[in-house]
Amino acid sequence: MAKKSMVEREKKRQRMVEQYAAKRAALKAIINDQSLPMEERFKANLKLAELPRNSSATRLHNRCELTGRPKAYYRKLQLSRIMLRDLSSNGQVPGMVKSSW
Repeated sequence: MAKKSMVEREKKRQRMVEQYAAKRAALKAIINDQSLPMEERFKANLKLAELPRNSSATRLHNRCELTGRPKAYYRKLQLSRIMLRDLSSNGQVPGMVKSSW
């Protein structure tokens, strides 16, 4: 089980990303628009730099929904490999059986 503080930090980052997504996208559109004057694009770049760092989507890290484990994460199921193995062994993941040969 991961530390509660790390799980809460990721939740906080997720909320910030959602909160600033529209503003960040608008500023990036201005920055990438070559038809605008250089001064306007530079001002947009400075405003983008003033936004909180944790509002950037690249700072998010996927974590297991049950344990908070950051490594060996399956995106489709939002679980770590360990929890996926446990749940499938107990028959709680539909269509998945532990193979043995």
